[in-house]
Amino acid sequence: MFHESDGILEADYLVIGAGAMGMVFTDVMVMESQASVIMVDRHHQPGGHWNDAYPFVHLHSASANYGVNSSALGEDTIDSTGLNRGFYEHASAAEICCYFDRVMRKQFLPSGRVRYFPMCDYVRDNSGGDGKFVSLISGAEQRVRIGGKIVDATFTDTAVPSRQPPSYAVAPDMQCIPPNSLPSIGTHAERYVVIGAGKTGIDACLWLLEHDVAPSRMTWIMPRDSWLIDRTHVQPRAKFFDERMGALALQTELIQQAESFQDLFRLLSEHGQLLRIDARVAPRRFRCATVSRAELEELRRITNVVRLGHVRSIESERILLDGGAIATDASTIHIDCASSGIRSREPVPVFNNRLITLQAIRTCQQCFSSALTAHIELSYASEAEKNRLCKPIPLPMRDVDWLKTFVANLENQQVWSRMPELRSWIANSRLDPNYGRNPTPTAAESALVKRFKDGAGPAAKKLTELLSTMR
Repeated sequence: MFHESDGILEADYLVIGAGAMGMVFTDVMVMESQASVIMVDRHHQPGGHWNDAYPFVHLHSASANYGVNSSALGEDTIDSTGLNRGFYEHASAAEICCYFDRVMRKQFLPSGRVRYFPMCDYVRDNSGGDGKFVSLISGAEQRVRIGGKIVDATFTDTAVPSRQPPSYAVAPDMQCIPPNSLPSIGTHAERYVVIGAGKTGIDACLWLLEHDVAPSRMTWIMPRDSWLIDRTHVQPRAKFFDERMGALALQTELIQQAESFQDLFRLLSEHGQLLRIDARVAPRRFRCATVSRAELEELRRITNVVRLGHVRSIESERILLDGGAIATDASTIHIDCASSGIRSREPVPVFNNRLITLQAIRTCQQCFSSALTAHIELSYASEAEKNRLCKPIPLPMRDVDWLKTFVANLENQQVWSRMPELRSWIANSRLDPNYGRNPTPTAAESALVKRFKDGAGPAAKKLTELLSTMR
């Protein structure tokens, strides 16, 4: 429980950040231990960057694999309408913020073991103490003393366009808005220019098309194309087991066939394992974005795609890019979707003395990664053993990172599979895609698992060879 002595608030853990990873970590602390936790966050409510996200954003993945381990996000239903038809529901920003707020108010705070301080900034004490947090509203300071560890849940902080100005100059008379402002523009424009080809750019394009903006009135500035994941292959639960495991098995087989990393991407594309906007353009980026086939067909309706690099400036009559310029005017609405999203940083040890730095230990599954990290913190004593079980996987940026993350996932999964206790925990975690798997698999399901297991080792070896040729 909490103690306060000489004005210093004491607890077992201090979690910096109440975004998804901080909330997930704390949830495991509450559910699997009696530890006391102080949570400090700069936002006014839990949810991290979702508080600042554009209102029409949805998860690219299923709600079933997002949020805290102990409480479902959504109802695990299959969408029957829209571009996500046939797939598990994927929550909106509003749903996610309400969900995390409910978890805080209904689960964490009533436990008596979580103290939550929103609108506060944590300041580390350089003199060797545990530091303090300062209210961003009143300026009041609160010193803390942590008996256990400090948890940094901000390492993979997400950049949101509405929270930062464009990275390029914009002439005073030109309209350049973040996607947050799209629903409130009030009047239509004859032309829209979407700047950025990541998840945010995809969402902005789909939103405009959904609201009957003709593709001929849209320009999409795409500095670099990205490989996209077919949402069919990452759907959770038993219903999609064949598609999910079948894709993994096929990928291990294609890897073994590849003669170079370029050849591998050709094979993955030809077999539908990675998707792209334009079949004539070889993507050079991979950021884990997923699309349904219906969304992909919508995006392909936009034919005015500009591939001249990044925008340098928006001037009164032109947009200046790295590789040239295109015409524009003051009546055009430019939509800034160019922020980099989740920051990609060089990984650090997850466990370092009294500091836990939350990172992905399964590619682009931050919630699962944070939950498993918390469980390992509670279950194992040796820091070396904890770091062996929590090997960070850097967030992918370039196309070649698909190879790197595939190998890293295989290596981590192999380590976990050798430990019965971890295997059991993962199997019972709702954040794992295989949660709820049939305990008595069919012959066909067993055959798919065998294909994957048989291919995993040779695939890891082949990927390591392909990566060595790129150094």
